[in-house]
Amino acid sequence: MAKKGKKYQEAAKLVNRETAYEVQDAIELVKKTATAKFDETVEVAARLGVDPKKADQQIRGAVVLPHGTGKTQRVLVFAKGEKAKEAEAAGADYVGDEDLVNKISKGWFEFDVVVATPDMMAQVGKLGRVLGPKGLMPNPKTGTVTFEVGKAVKEIKAGKIEYRVDKQGNIHVPIGKVSFENDKLADNFKTIIETLIKVKPAAAKGTYVRNVSISSTMGPGVKVNAAKFTGGR
Repeated sequence: MAKKGKKYQEAAKLVNRETAYEVQDAIELVKKTATAKFDETVEVAARLGVDPKKADQQIRGAVVLPHGTGKTQRVLVFAKGEKAKEAEAAGADYVGDEDLVNKISKGWFEFDVVVATPDMMAQVGKLGRVLGPKGLMPNPKTGTVTFEVGKAVKEIKAGKIEYRVDKQGNIHVPIGKVSFENDKLADNFKTIIETLIKVKPAAAKGTYVRNVSISSTMGPGVKVNAAKFTGGR
């Protein structure tokens, strides 16, 4: 395991690893322990009581955070005709069809999110080997395969994030920047936790939300008491 730097070690001393802090207190600690010279991202890590190996316990979706993430996403849309115009009017950064497929196949990746109309998926599917590993492949579950391209683009620009459980049953998502007001970070935190509660698989047994922590990009994790959002689930 790589040795942590002095700044990290000093910051970690401020956090009691045995304590599950109230949300506002945890946010304060995250800000105190964010020592980087840039505006660090604040992230939530949640360990869920699910078995991702089972199809009926996989969790994947998207949610619009009320205060965004502090990052402007570059949106690429695969669409034709009127849907292409709709995407452009909504603020998409790149819109096209075969031309973009060819460009991406040659190694161009100057975008953060991909949206596609269903009729374009046969062509977009050819890019599965390059988009898939980067987590950029459009998917109906996250609302990125849709004929409502204008709505999709606006939501992404407004702060829509995707979440997906990993092989260990964990979910990692950004909820803003260290520079955000505490209440805005708290609102975003509440939104993601309540969303995860809503999508709890019926097959999941026992405690569903096992651990929740927040941290800045370069800072230590701070355990959060999420009981009032989860109801002990």
